[in-house]
Amino acid sequence: MPFYEEIPVKLLVVNADDFGFTRDVNQGIVEAHQGGILTAATLMANGEAFGHAVQLAREHPTLDVGCHLVLVGGRSLAEPARALPAGLASLMAAVAARRLRVYDELKAQIHRILDAGLEPSHLDTHKHTHLLPPVLDAVARLSEEFRIRWVRRPFPLRLFRRRFHDVLARHGCRTTDHFAGFLMTGRFHTRQLVRLIAGLSEGTTEFMCHPGHCGADLASARTRLKQSRERELEALTAAETRAALEASGVRLASFRDLALATGDERE
Repeated sequence: MPFYEEIPVKLLVVNADDFGFTRDVNQGIVEAHQGGILTAATLMANGEAFGHAVQLAREHPTLDVGCHLVLVGGRSLAEPARALPAGLASLMAAVAARRLRVYDELKAQIHRILDAGLEPSHLDTHKHTHLLPPVLDAVARLSEEFRIRWVRRPFPLRLFRRRFHDVLARHGCRTTDHFAGFLMTGRFHTRQLVRLIAGLSEGTTEFMCHPGHCGADLASARTRLKQSRERELEALTAAETRAALEASGVRLASFRDLALATGDERE
């Protein structure tokens, strides 16, 4: 029996997206792990600061690393001469017209992370593109193929919920019981994070976040999340946040912890 099923418990995985996006984002993620409540991060294999992120991951082995699979923005790894679609609308058009080989692209990204010597424990997608059925099919297939069992469930969105879970179950994928952070992206402070922790349900919850420093690299990058990353970093490292965990009986965990507890660790 998994350790978190022995008694009623609230387990919180605090996962940062965009590891590898820029060096200042990378540094903020590591600081949120070292001095705050961050337990995991997902790595962009086609990120401009991928090499820097890999170096930091090696230097901080307690940071649980997964794959932040990218189909929107940046260069293709399967076809390096091509750029990936710039937005969700162009991605949907490319997938519908079969101009983008989704499985091949995502497989190339996982291979780059493995080839760097890292052992990813979980999968998610940039911009939640695995809500699209063809992308979900590829992600679930790769999860089974590489034995990276934990896949983000970006709900409480109701769209595609039944099919989403059916596809994951068919490929032996795992998800947390709950997911938080979608509606808070780019707009939360310490107060909101403390409130979220106090209201967590029993079981496992993934909290998605985007900490970082807004230095020159991030300031010039194409993203709406800039100064907000500084605020998220402050919230994740605040004393009030740590106190809220203790007051609410919430235990921090990583996807690596969940994989070990459920026997889903990679061989």
